[in-house]
Amino acid sequence: MCACEARDNTDSLADGTISRRENIYQPSLMEVLQVRRQSADVKSVRLRFSDEAEGKAFSFKVGQFGIFSLFGYGESVFNICSSSNWKDYIEFCFRKTGRVTNALWNIEEGDTLGFRGPYGNYYPMDAWRGKNLIFIGGGIAMPPIRCAIWYALEQRQDYGDITIVYGARTVGDLVYADELDEWATRERVRVVRCVDPGGETPDWKGEIGFVPTVTEKAGIAASNAVALVIGPPIMIKYTLPVLAKMGLADQDIYTSLENRMKCGVGKCGRCNSGPVYVCKEGPVFTLEQIRLLPEDF
Repeated sequence: MCACEARDNTDSLADGTISRRENIYQPSLMEVLQVRRQSADVKSVRLRFSDEAEGKAFSFKVGQFGIFSLFGYGESVFNICSSSNWKDYIEFCFRKTGRVTNALWNIEEGDTLGFRGPYGNYYPMDAWRGKNLIFIGGGIAMPPIRCAIWYALEQRQDYGDITIVYGARTVGDLVYADELDEWATRERVRVVRCVDPGGETPDWKGEIGFVPTVTEKAGIAASNAVALVIGPPIMIKYTLPVLAKMGLADQDIYTSLENRMKCGVGKCGRCNSGPVYVCKEGPVFTLEQIRLLPEDF
C-alpha cells in the first residue's frame, strides 16, 4: 500500500510571501456546483476548483481524503467520495454534527469553500484487479465506499463479482439511495440493503437486521475476494468475525480510519498510534496492519 508523503517546503518567496504550492496549510478555493440532501442530516457537495489550471492539474486516487474549510467557521476532514475518473469536479459528503458541519449545511450553489489535499494513501484498486469485491458499510460510511464502487464499475472488465451490503438505522438514513438502485441493475452486482429492526417503513423491501447479521445470512461467496468494511466501530467489530468465518484472511480485509484524520500532514500528532501516523500512513489499512496497532487505538 502506498502512502502519499506530505510536502513540508515553506520557504518564503522573494517578496516574503509563501505560495499556496509551498504553504501546506493554505487551501485552494473551490466553487460549490451542487448541494444534495441525502437524508435528514446528511448532504453531499460537488465542487470545482476556482482556478481552472489548478483543476486540470489536480488528481487523486480513490480512498484519499481532503480537508474542507468554510471560512470563518473552520475546517473538517472528509473522504473524497467521487471517483478519481471524474475530472471536472470532486465531491464530499457530511453529516450535520458540529460547528463546521452546521455551517456547511447552509451553503448554496456558487458559494466558495477551501480545500486541502489529497492526503493519505488509497484503496489498492490495481492490486484488487481480478478479484471479487465485497463492500460493507453502515450509515454515513457509504460515501467513502461509493468512490471505490464507481471506480470499479467504470473499470468493470478488471473486477469480478461485486457485492454491496449497506445498512442504516432507518430507511430515511440510507444515503445515495438512487445510486444503490442504479448499481443493482449492473451486471454481476448484488446490492443488499438493510435497516435496524424498527427502522423499516410499510413499503420497505430490503432486509431487516443489523449489518453483521445480514452479511452472514446473505450467502456471499468469499473465494478470490477482498472486502472493504467501513462504518461505526461496533458494526465493524461484529462484521470482522463474519468475514473470517466466510474465509477472508486479515490481509484481504480493508477499512478506512478517516475519523482519525486531523491536520492531514502528520504535524499535530493527534492521529498518532504507536509508530503510525494515520494521516500519512493511512487512512486505509488492512485488518492485518490494524492488529499491529495498540489495543486502545
